[in-house]
Amino acid sequence: MAATVQAGRRPLRLAPNYWLFVLPALIVVLAVIVFPWAFTIWMSGNEWTLGSPRSFVGFANYLRLWADPRFWESLGHTLWYTLLSVVMPLILGTLAALIFDARFPWRGFLRGIFVMPMMATPVAIALVWTMMFHPQLGVLNYLLSLVGIPAQEWIFNPSTVIPSLVAVETWQWTPLVMLIVLGGLASLPRDPYESAEIDGANGWQKFYHLTLPMIAPFIMVAAIIRSIDALKSFDIIYAMTQGGPGTASETINIYLYNTAFAYYDIGYSSAMAIIFFVIIVALSLILLMLRQRLQWSEAEGK
Repeated sequence: MAATVQAGRRPLRLAPNYWLFVLPALIVVLAVIVFPWAFTIWMSGNEWTLGSPRSFVGFANYLRLWADPRFWESLGHTLWYTLLSVVMPLILGTLAALIFDARFPWRGFLRGIFVMPMMATPVAIALVWTMMFHPQLGVLNYLLSLVGIPAQEWIFNPSTVIPSLVAVETWQWTPLVMLIVLGGLASLPRDPYESAEIDGANGWQKFYHLTLPMIAPFIMVAAIIRSIDALKSFDIIYAMTQGGPGTASETINIYLYNTAFAYYDIGYSSAMAIIFFVIIVALSLILLMLRQRLQWSEAEGK
């Protein structure tokens, strides 16, 4: 009887006024997301400098990118900056999570102090660290002088500018990695550790064979978030160095900004934006595939 009733039912149809509720959200999505990207793709096929006539050139801007040494230099700076800005917070954030996972007095208060850099605005951070990096007046060189280390040029030297910027990025975003990994540590089961203790495993063996494999998915999530964020980093770099000295810290974001708003080459900067978006999507997909494979490996291990 129930099967007959179910078979006799007609599929539900949405009332005609349903689209009145969907239409505003659809308009917002089209206006904020779809139209800007469609317009950027269209502009990338044109040669247009503000103040001059626009002309369609097809893929000429993309071919120009291929032959542009400054673009490849900025791409190298971007990848090097991203690699360091991901690896350093992952190492230090995981170490901090292991420390704060232990029980000791004032643990909650110290956690709150540790995550405070995340709350500061990037421009304020850039201004403070720029003063700290000053070769003559900066506090960092003063601290180095106390232990007999000569003064460093930090962001004013092409060979040290990117590591110096990475130090600022690491200081700000290590707490994010710590919070993600700390959540993973809080969810770990206790049974494997009790079995390992019965078998006589020491602290390093428990960390390497139990803790690290079980928190690896959380570390991968942190790596994905940090990779995407570091790839599109702009505000701290621009506020501290504007891509200098020379072009030593000019990432794709800085080069794109200068091309669009200093040289007013809209068509070329649009092509650069499209290529940069493709790079971000490709790296994100690779990291997601690695995370998925990591989950499969963990499931097979169980």
